Amino acid sequence: MPTLLERARKINRLLQRSETVEFDSISRVLCNVIGANVYITNKSGKIYGYAFVDDFECELMIDKVINQGQFPKNYVKWMLKIDETSANLRSKSGMCAFATPEQECMFNGKNTTIVPIYGVGERIGTMIIAKYNEEFTDDDLLLAEYGATVVGMEMLRDRTQQIEIEARKRTAVQIALANLSFSEIKAVSAIVEGLKELDKPDDPLVASKIADSAKITRSVIVNALRKLESADIMESKSLGMRGTHIKIKNEYLEEELANFNR
Repeated sequence: MPTLLERARKINRLLQRSETVEFDSISRVLCNVIGANVYITNKSGKIYGYAFVDDFECELMIDKVINQGQFPKNYVKWMLKIDETSANLRSKSGMCAFATPEQECMFNGKNTTIVPIYGVGERIGTMIIAKYNEEFTDDDLLLAEYGATVVGMEMLRDRTQQIEIEARKRTAVQIALANLSFSEIKAVSAIVEGLKELDKPDDPLVASKIADSAKITRSVIVNALRKLESADIMESKSLGMRGTHIKIKNEYLEEELANFNR
């Protein structure tokens, strides 16, 4: 049996290999060093990563949880009530937590440990680990809490990166709109409204109809599209007599356009 130090070093090596750690990777490492099924979720129960011990087979878990990418709402609600590591929890009824209607769990002696994941004093996720016919030791729990700390750091890193991406996209839209003329702003507004009215997202827009509805010329529409395409906010493709296929690439266009028109 590897010592606690040797097992902890396996987690450390994962951190040393790259600047970012994938949640599936750390799940596999923790599964290996603790000898348990590992699931990493965000606060709402969305699965970020998981790993099973080699001999684990449960169709209900695969079908009701893994394939859904989400733990059931009732289970998430129960997890969020646990604000510190709770080890070796057992079902009092012996029923499966995920089956509907209820049915008996096919595994006897299932021990579940819930490890809340915190970041900057805020609950941001949960680690669920499960063993069968064996309880978690103090060493297991120490490794689980260490792993949860690593996961929390990665979740915060992901959140920071997402905020930065969102800020860049918003700024790109704001700059692009600021460089449009009044008529071009009208053209973009008409295009956005026209896209909403399409029966299918892939249907083309007819520039002449847009021009008539906004009381602008087709050249204004062409110029507005060209500027937004160069800013990577929209893309367009002429379909000849059928019209033009237009796609919004930056999801913040409509929101920033509404702010701009106030």
